[in-house]
Amino acid sequence: MANVGETYLESALFRFRGAKSLGDKALAQLDDSDLAWVPGSESNSIAVIIQHLHGNMMSRWTEFLTSDGDKPWRDRDGEFIEPGTVDRDVLLQKWELGWACLLEAIESLKPDDLLSEVSIRGEKMSALDAINRQIAHVSYHVGQIVYLARMRKGAVWQTLSIARGESKNYKASKRD
Repeated sequence: MANVGETYLESALFRFRGAKSLGDKALAQLDDSDLAWVPGSESNSIAVIIQHLHGNMMSRWTEFLTSDGDKPWRDRDGEFIEPGTVDRDVLLQKWELGWACLLEAIESLKPDDLLSEVSIRGEKMSALDAINRQIAHVSYHVGQIVYLARMRKGAVWQTLSIARGESKNYKASKRD
């Protein structure tokens, strides 16, 4: 029988993988120009959001239990600079590397590690709280990616969840 720590880690991995899957499905609908598109001067492109997620995940999850989550080599401000040109392959490689770092770090954790003290920018917290913080952070940014992708694709967007007007059919299919 699983204990609460094992169940929590399984749940966290499930939620992270779900967020990544949503992002993957949104990114698959986009071309290079879509990745660089910004809806306004104070907005970020999907490329910038990916740069930021990559930097964040690499910094937070490298040596997670043993070093501050804000590594000295991270250039957070640089993550928010729009790239001059978008190289889809390079961008998707960053996406995959960030996620791999995060998922491997969490997969390596044991239930007893959840109460370990970690720090992010010198702020002390439990590993469990750091995981919750990251679930919220990546979900926020993946939501931005999905929303920007949907705005950009307009009528050709293929929904990633239950289509409008299909809730009753979806519920019925789950009951059957």
